[in-house]
Amino acid sequence: MMIAIVMGSDSDFEVVKKSLEIIKFFNVKAQVRVLSAHRTSEEALEFAKNAEINGIDVIIAAAGKAAHLPGVLAAVTIVPVIGLPIKSSTLDGLDSLLSIVQMPKGIPVATVAINGAENAALLAIQILSLKYTELKKALNEYREEMRLEVLEKDKKMQELTLDYL
Repeated sequence: MMIAIVMGSDSDFEVVKKSLEIIKFFNVKAQVRVLSAHRTSEEALEFAKNAEINGIDVIIAAAGKAAHLPGVLAAVTIVPVIGLPIKSSTLDGLDSLLSIVQMPKGIPVATVAINGAENAALLAIQILSLKYTELKKALNEYREEMRLEVLEKDKKMQELTLDYL
């Protein structure tokens, strides 16, 4: 089981590394590449065309500005592609989000929030859990831990605000 993370520029790594932390937590293999839809289009297309053959189950494609990378990869593979819009200096990432989410009919790209690297990785893990059922238990445990953390914060907030009520 493997997730590929492809970013359009190495400057995206600050955001992307949050995906890697989640992927590592779930003990899933990852492959990380820098491939540009515009500057290395042949290599990007070749990568996506061979993704399934190379054992890649899901692709997370991180891109900023015009953000064509997720759509370009999705156009040549049936491996699920999750678009991760990167906040750039232009339009605070809204340009990236709209470029990814507005895919034409027939070439879907799942899309997460701007800089939503953690959710991109979790969505990839959820997709993998359909094939690799051992991940279902790990995902349920992960969600239970989040639930308990929120409940603990709720308890502390209730105690903190007693003097105000």
